[in-house]
Amino acid sequence: MTVEFHLPDLGEGITEAEIVRWLIKPGDSVVQYQEIVAVQTDKAVVELPSPVSGTVLELAVAEGAVVPVKSVLLRFNEDKQEMAGVGSSSTNGHAKPEAATAYTDTISIPQHNGSRHSDTQRPPHPNRTQATPVARRMAREFNIDIATITGSGHAGRVRTEDVQQAIARLTAPKETITSNAEASASVPANVSNGNTSTPKPLQQAASNQVEKIAEERIPLRGLRRKIAENMLLSVSTIPQVASMVEVDASGLVALRKQLQPTAEAQNIKLSYLPFMIKALVQALKQYPYINACIDNERQEIVLKHEYHIGIATAIPEGLLVPVIRHADRLTLLELASEINRLAEAGRQQKLQLDELRGSTFTISNYGNIGGFFTTPIINPGEAGILGLGRITKRPWVVEDSLEVRPVLPLSFTADHRLIDGELAMRFLNTLIETLEQPQRLLLHMR
Repeated sequence: MTVEFHLPDLGEGITEAEIVRWLIKPGDSVVQYQEIVAVQTDKAVVELPSPVSGTVLELAVAEGAVVPVKSVLLRFNEDKQEMAGVGSSSTNGHAKPEAATAYTDTISIPQHNGSRHSDTQRPPHPNRTQATPVARRMAREFNIDIATITGSGHAGRVRTEDVQQAIARLTAPKETITSNAEASASVPANVSNGNTSTPKPLQQAASNQVEKIAEERIPLRGLRRKIAENMLLSVSTIPQVASMVEVDASGLVALRKQLQPTAEAQNIKLSYLPFMIKALVQALKQYPYINACIDNERQEIVLKHEYHIGIATAIPEGLLVPVIRHADRLTLLELASEINRLAEAGRQQKLQLDELRGSTFTISNYGNIGGFFTTPIINPGEAGILGLGRITKRPWVVEDSLEVRPVLPLSFTADHRLIDGELAMRFLNTLIETLEQPQRLLLHMR
């Protein structure tokens, strides 16, 4: 029986998705719940499982295409013997919604170290090379048949490092040595009479080779395309204005150092970010127009009384924004624990869709890789974004003397339709006051 697999409803507000990569091809045999296609939603890449066991008949959509929910993605010839005892997953030739949407909440996020993800989590495909999602994507982009790569992971799984080595071998400089016989054979008869110059056809071939490596074109797909769309939407619909200030972080550095033993005793990594979130939430409560947005259709200002803080996070494919929900209800150590949990979930490819949406305000912590000031772009649907630079020792005037102090740079980009310059500076001054006297944060345990 032929079964059509439709793009399932991936969550509230998601009406379409991009086909990032097919994990199977026509003629392949698949088992139920085997991951068959990776799609890009508005937040991240989701690998969808097969609703049935059977043979792939047709891929109805090409990689890179953006299709609406309920579109036909592919067709199977269902294997009834495989399904025996499991229960049919089709009705009138269509996959049941329950089967089509199983396991679709898990986000596939590339890992820096090529995770040794267990091959027993999904039934292995007998004709498909086992590989991490990142390794498979890299191989596709460089037109490398992943089946030709020897995997170094568990059970021969191809890891990112294996593909990188294959790419290095392909792109390594090579010396072309042509024997006299080969050279004679390649030279036309009318120029072989003592003329030792390189024939024009060979010169043209060499010139073409140089032109081929002069530039590289990569399809704008997946997460990078979504980032491009969101950034264009932001700058084309939101008038943005940036303000920059510096904070004497002496007290913040001292308080973190004081609390670190307590955090370590509970196996919690305590960075500066929980302090920033706690101070931010207090300021947002004082200035509600900053934790807000404009509903363009209804021409209304929406003041949000929940504090869901997005944390912009860089991954190899681009940028994700995991969300700390109800940040105002968490202590410093609870915030630190939640930050660590989201980071670990990202490394293990276990972030849920609900953990990547619904933020009311976003922090861009570019300071962890360096940098002082920047002008971060507002996440559409929010009124501002706070950029955190790196704390560095700098000259600081204290009364009439000059001292060396740890200085924290802050960059605040605001939606000028909602936030005027005066309000922006009042908001930043409140942040400065709290961060320069961080003991006040301990008075607001939740």
